[in-house]
Amino acid sequence: MNPLDPSQFPDGGRQAYLCLLGGFCCLICSFGWLNCLGVFQSYYQMNQLRDYSPSTIAWIPSIQILVMFLPGPLVGWAYDNHGPKWILIIGTFFHVFGLMMTSLCTEYYQFVLAQGICSPLGLNCIFQAGTSTIPTWFLKKRGLAYGMMAAGSGLGGIIFPIMATRLIPQIGFGWTMRTIAFLILGLMVVASFTVSSRLPPKPRALQLKVFLLPFKDVRFVLLISASFLFFLGIFIPINFIELQAIHSGMSLRLSGYLLAILNALSIFGRIIPGALADKFGRFNMQSICSAAAGVIVLALGVPASSNAAFITFAALYGFASGAFVSLLPAQIAHISQVEQIGVNVGVVFAVVSFAGLVGNPIAGAIIDANNGDYWGLNVFAGVTLLAGAFMFTVTRMYIANWKVLGRY
Repeated sequence: MNPLDPSQFPDGGRQAYLCLLGGFCCLICSFGWLNCLGVFQSYYQMNQLRDYSPSTIAWIPSIQILVMFLPGPLVGWAYDNHGPKWILIIGTFFHVFGLMMTSLCTEYYQFVLAQGICSPLGLNCIFQAGTSTIPTWFLKKRGLAYGMMAAGSGLGGIIFPIMATRLIPQIGFGWTMRTIAFLILGLMVVASFTVSSRLPPKPRALQLKVFLLPFKDVRFVLLISASFLFFLGIFIPINFIELQAIHSGMSLRLSGYLLAILNALSIFGRIIPGALADKFGRFNMQSICSAAAGVIVLALGVPASSNAAFITFAALYGFASGAFVSLLPAQIAHISQVEQIGVNVGVVFAVVSFAGLVGNPIAGAIIDANNGDYWGLNVFAGVTLLAGAFMFTVTRMYIANWKVLGRY
């Protein structure tokens, strides 16, 4: 089974490629949206929520990350039992409705309800439907397929920050959010018609043991531990790089492009490691790229003070951290039965969602404790990323029976 060799399918792999296109759209609208949260951290801090501390404002994107991934096991069970169609429809409704309501928000609790809770309930469904269908179509080139799909999150991370930065001064915050919501609605219509699973659903009863079963596998527990540590730090540079650059003297106009630069390079960071993973091993590539992300934060993020330093930091961190999104689902698929991938992906991201919940507020509290300086924030992020890289390496060694060489 390899749709990159069209002769394997009667339709020449057409349906598989369409599914890949739909998954690409799903990642633009889900992880791509998460990758632009830094724009709103800085905007709210200087506008609607300027009376609140950075740590308090950071709870909005953090709650968004938690709510996006926490229902993952239930959504994964629904996918395994019923397929992706209804999940996509429900997810599109919640995500678009949440953004529309965000356009009307003026108070802190309103932003929490609309952007922090309603919208990410849809994000979970969209992300799950996109990532869980790919392994049913791709085998030999699964890493490349995941990389191409996950590149959508990088593209979304380019489009949405630029849209927000350019449109808010011209048409205001409300209509900017509505414009983004309409764009997402259009992309999700495409996804609804193209995302499909090659395998029919295999209904299972909704029982607690369905969600606990993966934890009997030591490989799964190690992978979750590594992902949790890495997830604790991955969004911190994304969420605070604009504020750090402005604090160091960068203009508002130029700082508005940092996330676009970061996410532009993350496209290559998703595709290239994904393609290399098919040749050198998914766990090998994850260990290398996650370690590189931690080193970049400590080596470049901590001392950054000039415009050139921040642009370089954004570009390199985008490339190194981008691999996580494309490689983690491939790693989960590697240690899972195909019919259980939906639940297993959901369980992993449900656990790591708690890391996403506390990471940004901890970073905001560190800024407050350091009287507005950002070096401590980057030290915390870099150390947690390196801790995650270490655990990814331990996971790889366990799966390889402690062999140093080999494609794993």
